[in-house]
Amino acid sequence: MALDPLFGSIVPSQKQQALATNFLSFNGGANPGDSDTFAQQYLPEIYEQEIERYGNRTLSGFLRMVGAEMPMSSDQVIWSEQNRLHISYTDVTNDQVNTLTIPVSATVRNVISVGSTIVAIDKLGAELKCVVTASNLSTGVLTVAPYTATTTATLAVEDIKIFVYGSEYGKGSSTPNYSASQTDGYVSVEPDFTQFSNSPIIIRNKYVVSGSDMAQIGWVEVATEDGTSGYLWYLKAESETRLRFEDYLEMSVVEGEKASAAGAGSAAAAGYKGTEGLFAAIKSRGNEEAGFNAAADALGEFDAILKNLDTQGAIEENMLFLNRQTSLGFDDMLAGLNGGNAGAGSAYGIFENSEDMALNLGFSGFRRGSYDFYKTDWKYLNDASTRGGVTEAAAVAAPVAAIDGVLVPAGTSTVYDQVLGTNIRRPFLHVRYRASQADDRRMKQWLTGSAGGAMTSDLDAMEVNFLSERCLCVQGANNFVLFTK
Repeated sequence: MALDPLFGSIVPSQKQQALATNFLSFNGGANPGDSDTFAQQYLPEIYEQEIERYGNRTLSGFLRMVGAEMPMSSDQVIWSEQNRLHISYTDVTNDQVNTLTIPVSATVRNVISVGSTIVAIDKLGAELKCVVTASNLSTGVLTVAPYTATTTATLAVEDIKIFVYGSEYGKGSSTPNYSASQTDGYVSVEPDFTQFSNSPIIIRNKYVVSGSDMAQIGWVEVATEDGTSGYLWYLKAESETRLRFEDYLEMSVVEGEKASAAGAGSAAAAGYKGTEGLFAAIKSRGNEEAGFNAAADALGEFDAILKNLDTQGAIEENMLFLNRQTSLGFDDMLAGLNGGNAGAGSAYGIFENSEDMALNLGFSGFRRGSYDFYKTDWKYLNDASTRGGVTEAAAVAAPVAAIDGVLVPAGTSTVYDQVLGTNIRRPFLHVRYRASQADDRRMKQWLTGSAGGAMTSDLDAMEVNFLSERCLCVQGANNFVLFTK
């Protein structure tokens, strides 16, 4: 029988009878037709009896704005990120007699061919352009002929950077491949990938109400299309647990750490594996900006960040999620610019160039150089029950509160899918949750016990169970920035 409105999978009962099939969860509602969307729309008066003295206490929503959610079916998600296209080396040494040595290792290979033209730059800024006349792939030794000098004595003896900018060959020459007999041939450079992985964790919570306290039940009468009616029931107190659990789903993948410490007393020794969260991923593979103060440092420090982004993926559109102090610092910095962070100086590309859409979501946009930024306060960094409420001085003794904000690139990155065997595009930041045809573990909720129509055990109570299995994928972490005190 079709209902108007539709409620998803729940079925109204013809009598006021508490069953597992007609339980109406009050919160959530990510998809149209969800039962809890109905509750939010038609039962707002439920909260009129209480004052939210701490405002909207939930912290979730960050990942909904910056990422996506995708199913996975295994214990681990593995992806490969493309490395740089061009050939360059650092920490090269120079004997100053036309021999440059690349520090080859198990992970660093010499792939510079004879005939390649290179730029060599030392730490003092001196540079020399050379053509490679001999290249030992195993030892990393390059014999070079400078274009504007007779030797490499104009360069320092260490800390030299070299990169290939082309090649030069003589008339009638060939480009044979390297072989046992042809050691001055051409090196075919294979695509290079770096592999990363993460594992999901199981997050659980429960709300329990005894059979004696089931008087908290509230009833909702709904009408069907044929004029008949039915009843749904809800527990207001259940909503508190669900709200907290939804926050945990986000907080777990933001704060998560892999269990790496060995020995008795560690999480690993106790059988916990952990998961790599956003902060841990940026600290490990991204950029950390310590002591940034937009107001005090004006544009100099911020432009240094942009310069570093230029050396990475140079993603044009980025989002800034900041605590209050850092956000105000950005406002002070932007106040001195033409247009500030409003009007002519603003940019709203990812919001379909709609200023109203951006402002409704709490974002203000500005442009600096070739980059567009969308700034908003992140409640998670301001709330006194999480990372907020700790002073600058206290942060020295309590580094748990030392995160001021995060820069997240917008859009997608190209990664190599190990299963499909091809390059695919994925959001830089997205959640993978465990799911299969048999069980969807994105967000499970079910009733157990003997009260509330569950009838699953002899427990004189109703248990509302919550479970999710998920992890975060931070792809292209080299384009992220973590602002710390």
